[in-house]
Formats: sequence, structure tokens, C-alpha cells
Amino acid sequence: MDETRLAWVALNLALINKRKLATLILQKFSDPADVFRAAPSDFSGLGLDPEAVRRMFAPEALERGRRELRKAENKGIEVLTYGDEAYPQVLREIFDPPLVLYGLGRLSVLKEPALAVVGARRPSAYGRAMAELLSREAARRGLVIVSGLAYGIDTQSHWGALSAGATVAVLGSGIDAVYPSANRSLARKIEEQGAVISEFPLGSKPLGFHFPLRNRIISGLSLAVVVVEATLRSGSLITARLALEQNRDVCAVPGNATSDLSAGTNWLIQCGAKLVGRWEDVEAELPDYIRTRLARKGTDAPPAKPDIGPEEALLLEALRPDEALAVDDLVEATDFSVSEVLSILLGLELKDAVLQSPGKRFLRRI
Repeated sequence: MDETRLAWVALNLALINKRKLATLILQKFSDPADVFRAAPSDFSGLGLDPEAVRRMFAPEALERGRRELRKAENKGIEVLTYGDEAYPQVLREIFDPPLVLYGLGRLSVLKEPALAVVGARRPSAYGRAMAELLSREAARRGLVIVSGLAYGIDTQSHWGALSAGATVAVLGSGIDAVYPSANRSLARKIEEQGAVISEFPLGSKPLGFHFPLRNRIISGLSLAVVVVEATLRSGSLITARLALEQNRDVCAVPGNATSDLSAGTNWLIQCGAKLVGRWEDVEAELPDYIRTRLARKGTDAPPAKPDIGPEEALLLEALRPDEALAVDDLVEATDFSVSEVLSILLGLELKDAVLQSPGKRFLRRI
């Protein structure tokens, strides 16, 4: 077992809840293996009690690292350390990069240009539609969509990306303890087309303070962060602040001035975030070399649209991409009966042309 690799994992286990201390220690020791060879006196100036040093970096710490690596290998989990060539360079550039990333899926996507799309856990139908639309359009052009696998906007962003390209889910729990559990099937799908990653040791529970830590990785992997819907107390605003600290662009989707779900995004726009309502608004904020690359990708033929019949076309005309309509609304807007509307909607859902929201309300997807 490589000594330096083992030291990175053992150091991560010892300092996972002490990110600032980890940064200070790595500034003092260029090789993580030296940390475990050092005497307590070598840590002077860091404000550490000698007994705390002995507890954190005792020989048992390396043994814990060995057990962690064996456990990951047995579960088929890849472990990237800060010293590995495969570790994403963009994360090395942030103030407090994760020492270790546990990963499942195609970890090569971590080195591709990425866009973060985050927002409320209980979004409106408008928010879900915008998250899916922006993620799908960005993924179709070659950007990897990064989000946190949470309910709401995160989930919709991942699904939007999966319909056209790749996505990365950054967890606030151990990679073998996917949270929320209802998104385990989504996580498996993401593994096929992208990657699921976490800095937290195997088996870690989704503790509250993990999520702000997780957010710095979401923004750190990305060229820009798009906030779709957020209250003024939303964790997505933490991601936006971290993005600014990491010199990333921040974009926000405007919303209803009287809605709490739009208060955070509208505030971000007031503070200077780029207002976005379509993919082109996001693209304009990206570096020139990325826009050139995406332009080449955009010359590829777009995905073929499903074959839509005349009755389906009439119903699609009545549907909106930004407002979910009930079946009664669609009956009123067309000459179809309730049973006809339900039958046509089923066909359109099978063609992935409409999205059903809670309360049996429907949005147009194309």
C-alpha cells in the first residue's frame, strides 16, 4: 500500500471535521506522510495541544486508513487523493480542497468543464421546469452538470442532464450511505453517465454541518453556479457565496417578487448575479475558450424530437414550459374530453414531451 496515498486517507479521517486545521497542517508539511512521522513539538505554532496531536496522528490513525482503503476496494469504490494525477485540478485551486474524494462511476468527468445548478428542496413547478431545461441544454452542449442529489432542484437538474449528457452528484454523506435514500436509483443512473462523489469517510451519516462543506465542492468543480429557486435562508445562497470566494460566476433565475422561493434568487440578482432565463444567458458568462468549445459541440445535430401526432400537438400548444396546468385547464383550453386529455398526456409522457408535477399538473418539456 503506497505510503503517501495511505497518509492522505488517514489524514482525511483524522481531520474531516477540521478543514481549516487540515489546510494549516498541509502548509507546514509538504508530504502528508511526514505528518505521521512528526513529533508533537513539530506542530508548534498551530495552536494544537500535544495530547490532541498524539490522538489524531497516533500509529492507529494509519491503521484506520488501511482499513478504509480495504473497505473501499471491497465495495468497488475508487479513492482519489489530493496527490493523485486524476484529482481534478479545479479543486486544487480552492482555499480548502478535499484531501480525499470517494467516487463511483466515470470519474474522468471531474476534469470536464462543469456548471453547478442548485436550488430549493421544495421548488415550484416553474423552478423544476427551469432547472431541467437549463441542465439539459447545458449538458447537450458538453458541460457536466454538478449538483447535490437533494430533493427538488438538485434532483431535477440531475435528471435534465441525464437526458442529454453527464452529471456529477456531490454527497453530504458517505458514498455508501446515499442521502436521501429515495434518490438511490437516481444515484445509480448517475454512475452510468457521470459520477457520484463524497469527501466523507465510508459510512458517514448525512449530518447537518456536512452540507455547507459539500457545497464548496459543488462550486469548486464548476465554472459557474446557477441558483434556480431559493429562500433567503437557503443553503444554495451558501453555495453562491462560496462560488464568489472561489472566483466562480454566479447566475440566478428570477422569480415571482411575492414568492419566498424567489426571494433568494431575486436578492442575488440585486447584488450583481447574472440574471438567466435561458441557456444563452449562462453561456454568455463562460470563458471565451469554453464558449468556443461549446460552439463546436453545438454544431452537432440536436437530438431528434419525438414523432408528435396532430392531437398531441394541439395539447402541447395548450401546455406551458413554465407553469404547470391541471387536466381541467387543458380540457377548457381544447375541445378534448377529460378522458381524451388523460390518454393524450400518457402518450406525451411516454415520449418524454411532458413532465407531470405533484397534484396531477403538467408542464411542456419540448
